[in-house]
Amino acid sequence: MATRAEPQVFEALTKTKKFPKVRYEELARAIVLEQRKLPASKSILPIVTAGTADLPVASEAKVTAEIMGQRTELICDVGVAGIHRLFGHLPKLQKANVIIVVAGMEGALASVVGGLVSCPVIAVPTSVGYGSSFEGLSALLTMLNSCASGVTVVNIDNGFSAAVTATLINRKIKGGSQKFISATVVNPSLLRPVGLPSRVLVLERIFFGIFKIIYFQINVQIRPVEVKSMQQFHILD
Repeated sequence: MATRAEPQVFEALTKTKKFPKVRYEELARAIVLEQRKLPASKSILPIVTAGTADLPVASEAKVTAEIMGQRTELICDVGVAGIHRLFGHLPKLQKANVIIVVAGMEGALASVVGGLVSCPVIAVPTSVGYGSSFEGLSALLTMLNSCASGVTVVNIDNGFSAAVTATLINRKIKGGSQKFISATVVNPSLLRPVGLPSRVLVLERIFFGIFKIIYFQINVQIRPVEVKSMQQFHILD
């Protein structure tokens, strides 16, 4: 897969006649060559956009995920300017393992979605906007400062990275679901042998009491560190 490819690049490639199965995804600006078809995933990856202007980046994410065998569903134009349109999609969003949210302007949609679901949200800021959006920098900063837990952010217009990350998360959940279930049902108290002497139980409580005291003493000595410099952000074409 070649991303950010202009039509003339695809035309030059097809003229070589070396890759007869290659195709061009115009909206995503991606050149795709699937050498073998991967089985489709059972899970569905929702890709949510704030507006239709975010579709090129969302399409890049969609094409990338589907090449990796990840089924997707594109949910368009549900940004904060028409937030009522988002609520009709909440049931399917709340069933997802991970969600990609693509938004420009002020980039608030990622925080909204993050506050409504209990799964990771991968936020993709886009360069859509006017003057003070600084080609996506305002959306990036909004998403990085999100107060919603579970929101992580990729670079501006980077639908490709968001899709790869989300697909790998879904694969890991699918591959480790049985192990995860086995691990979560274990209750430490059930592992204690029946009929332990009372003195052993007393020693156990003393040990954990000492551990809590040490842990507290270490943590109260930690103080916030004043930041002396601001990190610079660079936007690369």
